Amino acid sequence: MSTLRTAPSLGPLLARGALLSPFKRPGPGAAFDGEPLVLSGLRIDVDRLARYERVCGFTPGGDGLPLTYPHVLGFPSAMALMSGRAFPLPLLGLVHTSIGITRHRALPTTGTYELTVYVDHLAPHRRGTQASVVTELRETGESAAVWESTSTYLARHRTTTATTGAPQEPDPLPAPLPVLDEWRLGGDVGRRYGAVSGDRNPIHLHPLTARLFGFPRAVAHGMWTVARCLAAHGTPPAVLAHADFRAPVLLPGTVVYAADGDRFELRRPGDDGRIHVSGRVEALR
Repeated sequence: MSTLRTAPSLGPLLARGALLSPFKRPGPGAAFDGEPLVLSGLRIDVDRLARYERVCGFTPGGDGLPLTYPHVLGFPSAMALMSGRAFPLPLLGLVHTSIGITRHRALPTTGTYELTVYVDHLAPHRRGTQASVVTELRETGESAAVWESTSTYLARHRTTTATTGAPQEPDPLPAPLPVLDEWRLGGDVGRRYGAVSGDRNPIHLHPLTARLFGFPRAVAHGMWTVARCLAAHGTPPAVLAHADFRAPVLLPGTVVYAADGDRFELRRPGDDGRIHVSGRVEALR
């Protein structure tokens, strides 16, 4: 494992990943054995946290970290791994397809933490190759993680072999959930979330930069959409949450939030009802 003194800077990592992407040609046998990255002595910037809470709809000044906030803390380390020369998948075009989060207890904002990020494995997918990236958060001095997540990222490319047993699309959804709210999203949502998360991917910032990558308008960050849904749904201190990112949310735009019991979804209003995000929240026993 490699120990970091400070969190990596996202800007240079995104630039490095973009420059190296054209030289990466992933195939069905792609593999990666990079060392985990560990950042110790991590303390929470409460001003940044408050801005994040406001952007995502969490109640500011709560006693603990929002469920999704450790992902923001670990994202620079994940980018350090995935933008490197040894990582076989191109960063440009890599799609965040799902995230699963487990929180074993509330995380105090005054705590000191150790953050570990690693690529667990690569797997063939019927549309290309999928990477599973694990983030673990520990309170200083403890061996067991108090928070952990697994994000899946898909690199699309031609597949030449059968992918029996490989990860496929999310399960089809049952009947639509009842609508609880309608959200009108401004064109600046991507810029506001990018400012607090550090993720300033051009597709999220402005229509002109989004069009360079094939989008008609800017696209909301997937992790903003799931954070906004979880803020509306609510989460117990010990919880398991999972979300599948099914379709991009264009900005500006209008979406509806729907939920019933432990399930939630974000979808397009009206009869079309295209689902952008679907997920569930389960209390840990």
